[in-house]
Amino acid sequence: MAKLESLTPNLMVKDVNATLDYYIKNLGFKLIDTNPESGQFEWGYVMLDNVGMMFQEEKSLKTEYKEIEPLTVGGALTFYIRVNDINNFYNQLPKEVNIIKPMNRTFYGTNEFAIMDLNGFILTFSETPEQI
Repeated sequence: MAKLESLTPNLMVKDVNATLDYYIKNLGFKLIDTNPESGQFEWGYVMLDNVGMMFQEEKSLKTEYKEIEPLTVGGALTFYIRVNDINNFYNQLPKEVNIIKPMNRTFYGTNEFAIMDLNGFILTFSETPEQI
């Protein structure tokens, strides 16, 4: 039986360079790879610890997948990211980060907050306290 090993979203964006810059400067991600190697990127890949995200320029991705031609950048989805030491991560975010849901304790017992990135994607960061 096959075993799934990882999931790394590849998100359609208007400007890969600006998106990579946002994730690196504001959220602490590290640049892993780009295509091309320099200049105006069509695609880029960043990681922070075990979380990876890829970003691909809209025209490039629509050329690759004709099925998404009518779709726009952004989406009706959220990314749920587990974090250790969430308070430290939250407190280190620069003021430019659009926090759309401040730090809160959920009904299911986790500490969470959510941001919206420059493309309209929502990232929810969550930590389960040890006493749960």
